[in-house]
Amino acid sequence: MSEPAIRAEGLAKRFGDVRALDGIDLEVEERTVLGLLGPNGAGKTTAIRILATLLAPDAGRAWIGGHDVVTEPVAVRRLIGLTGQYAAVDELLSGHENLYMIGKLLGFASHDARARATELLDSFDLSEAATKVVKTYSGGMRRRLDLAASLVGRPRFLYLDEPTTGLDPRSRRQLWGMITKLLREGTTVLLTTQYLDEADALADSIAVIDHGKVIAAGTSDELKTKIGGQIVEVRPANSSDMDRVTAIICQVAGCDASVDTDTQLIAAPVPDPGLLQVVSRRLDEEHITVTELALRRPSLDEVFFSLTGHGAEDGSTEDREPERSIR
Repeated sequence: MSEPAIRAEGLAKRFGDVRALDGIDLEVEERTVLGLLGPNGAGKTTAIRILATLLAPDAGRAWIGGHDVVTEPVAVRRLIGLTGQYAAVDELLSGHENLYMIGKLLGFASHDARARATELLDSFDLSEAATKVVKTYSGGMRRRLDLAASLVGRPRFLYLDEPTTGLDPRSRRQLWGMITKLLREGTTVLLTTQYLDEADALADSIAVIDHGKVIAAGTSDELKTKIGGQIVEVRPANSSDMDRVTAIICQVAGCDASVDTDTQLIAAPVPDPGLLQVVSRRLDEEHITVTELALRRPSLDEVFFSLTGHGAEDGSTEDREPERSIR
């Protein structure tokens, strides 16, 4: 078998008394997306910075395209692009000027830098705003420009550190489409995110990090299988029936039911899909009308909670160094 495109073994990093990474192992196959999940402070950004040669690990080793991130940093930097959590483009320049400048810094001839800037602006649906200064761009446009900037040098490997944070749903979906296109073109992607639906939609494999350690790894389906069973969901037509429905669910599935009073949705894990018919029969016997009765697989949110005991957005803020970009 060929070597993974990105490989890390035993990476560890401390900031004072804080153990940001505690011996993590990672593998990313070529032309795939690895989703790195974890709450704030879990170690995601620290891992990205080590793999981008912006930080040296205290222990462990990592290779990008066969090159060691510590002993061959220049070779690694020639292979990668990095988009951080915050757009790192110059607001006083136009979109085209930003990309042209990066091309020149990478050693492109002037005509090649202009051509690459025009090509990327067209690919990221920014052609109409090419000559406008970036400070007039919307948040979604800035993130698209920032992603385009990381691709000027046609990197084989792209690191996306929470790229859709703060974006509206439409802009997030647009960015997802662009990432999918990059995969088709042969790019290998390492994606950190707190949005579990994002990992579900994009990642070929997932590593869950908590307190600096990888606590679970696999495909989305494999992780969902870890907590087993199915989820039964019931939404009564009348809010006055919430307690009665919850009692039925508890009797059939045990008392692990979660109740969302805002949406009037009651959900509980069941080990046997056949229990859905039992719930339906009990509701009929009690003459309870429902607007929703369904059986589904666990979501990644539920998997994450099962693995860590908290949500993906919980946790303390990770110690951060000043943002730097690699293009």
